[in-house]
Amino acid sequence: MRIPLLLAGLLVLASDSLAAERPLAPPFTAQEPAAWINSPPLSLAGLRGKVVLLEFWTFGCSNCRNTLPWLETTAAAYAAQGLVVVAIHTPEFAHERVPANVARAVRELGIRYPVMLDPDFAYWNLMNNRYWPAFYLVDRQGRIAATAIGELHDGEARTERFEAQLRALLASQR
Repeated sequence: MRIPLLLAGLLVLASDSLAAERPLAPPFTAQEPAAWINSPPLSLAGLRGKVVLLEFWTFGCSNCRNTLPWLETTAAAYAAQGLVVVAIHTPEFAHERVPANVARAVRELGIRYPVMLDPDFAYWNLMNNRYWPAFYLVDRQGRIAATAIGELHDGEARTERFEAQLRALLASQR
């Protein structure tokens, strides 16, 4: 148990010294209530002081669906420590652009965290994203601290590395 805490502490020290070099996450592009599911409109400025996990997904993507168990577990496990998960729904196909279809999929999939609709790829492009699913950790100062592309699953080495970065950010100064 001491080794993971020691590693998390070292990651915090290393990440704090590199924080100034991290790019700021761009502000969310959707501000109207109709573009948000499970939440009123959020802003990254309003989330400063919290660690934010951004997930780019689309409901028809099997890889995105395969990652849902990990994401739901992670959201629940770290919420009390200040983690906020925001899913960015960026559609691949025409039927995924329809807000009612997204809302139905969110309901059917049991997603409870905020979902921002990005039908025109505005936020996708600001983040220079190219993949579904893609995950970005935003530190307490609003800077992009880590990225993971593709499916994440409990017990996999790359998921463990990403979660170690998440824990380090959560342990960092508030």
